[in-house]
Amino acid sequence: MEELGSKAFRTVDRMREAFAGQFSAGLSPAAFALALMDWSIHLASAPGKRLELIDKANRKAIRLLCHLAAVAADPDAPSCIDPLAGDYRFSDPRWKKPPFSIWAQAFLLQQQWWHNATNEVPGVAPHHQDVVSFAARQALDVFSPSNMPFANPQVLEKTIRSGGLNMLDGVRNWIEDMGRLVTGQPPVGTEDFVVGRDVAATPGKVIYRNHLIELIQYAPASGTVQAEPVLIVPAWIMKYYILDLSPHNSLVRYLVEKGHAVFCISWRNPTAADRDLTMDDYRRLGVMAALDAVNAVVPGRGVHAAGYCLGGTLLSIAAADMAHRGDDRLASLTLLAAQTDFTEPGRPRRRWEAWTDWLSAHSAPERIGPPAMGARHAGYRPVADAPGSYVLQR
Repeated sequence: MEELGSKAFRTVDRMREAFAGQFSAGLSPAAFALALMDWSIHLASAPGKRLELIDKANRKAIRLLCHLAAVAADPDAPSCIDPLAGDYRFSDPRWKKPPFSIWAQAFLLQQQWWHNATNEVPGVAPHHQDVVSFAARQALDVFSPSNMPFANPQVLEKTIRSGGLNMLDGVRNWIEDMGRLVTGQPPVGTEDFVVGRDVAATPGKVIYRNHLIELIQYAPASGTVQAEPVLIVPAWIMKYYILDLSPHNSLVRYLVEKGHAVFCISWRNPTAADRDLTMDDYRRLGVMAALDAVNAVVPGRGVHAAGYCLGGTLLSIAAADMAHRGDDRLASLTLLAAQTDFTEPGRPRRRWEAWTDWLSAHSAPERIGPPAMGARHAGYRPVADAPGSYVLQR
């Protein structure tokens, strides 16, 4: 059967996508445009939903006017709407006093209205609803009173107290940040975190190495050690010491102090030479190779495997394959912030919609990551080319 498109023509498209990705932070404008069109067309075709939004807008306007009247009579009048759980932007007591309270209340009511406007529009695909709702929330947050220097009571107080020097400091910091970004330097302050001293301070040594991983065995920190070891599989998009950040918040240190023999995978930073690595390579050279090395150190013992983030997903795949082959070396399986079912990941997926749209539309299915958009024709995705999806999480 003849292919629908030759590799040469697809390469032209991928080159164009890679070039465009450098100007869109690796996100797909087409994916967002599709979501926006889906929402806009269905909203325009839903008179009932539009009438509902008009009614909600009127009700919120009345609530705000009643709050203004109450504040005029009593500056300590209660709020007409409270921030969502986990939203601490207006937690300072000064936000309870006018005029700051009025600005905060108006913003929160508007935020609530836009949530109503972008959700439950008849006919909109759930995927597109999540994209539009999340994008609207991000756009609104840009204009939050807490982000406006002359509408934020905390910033105003500091400006007055410092005689405006805080503004000059901000400009100077911005110039430094831009300079580091242009020259490819790490962010300010990263030089203060030295591996082995400030982070990853739990003693250990590399006992195994292949093309894709290094396996670290941590030194015991107790009088006796459990017979069955622990193997930690972190995600390959982050450093191994995500679970060993510092002595007071280190899972690794906690485990060794409790008498466990702990091993941890450290993934290789990929280059263009690794563009042909597949998911099965990560399974074989990663999880399975590490498991073999652990068994060589502690033979005949079950291994308690723990996977973090994508490392947990990969570990689940490896465990399923082991079960299929009758390999019973795993004594237990623990997943930390990891997913095995991506059909309905829940609310956090909104942060990844633009990126997953790109992955599904433009990545070869057998590859680990997208070789096109923002990858600068290298066939892999360096950190510098993937800021968009991570910035959206913050």
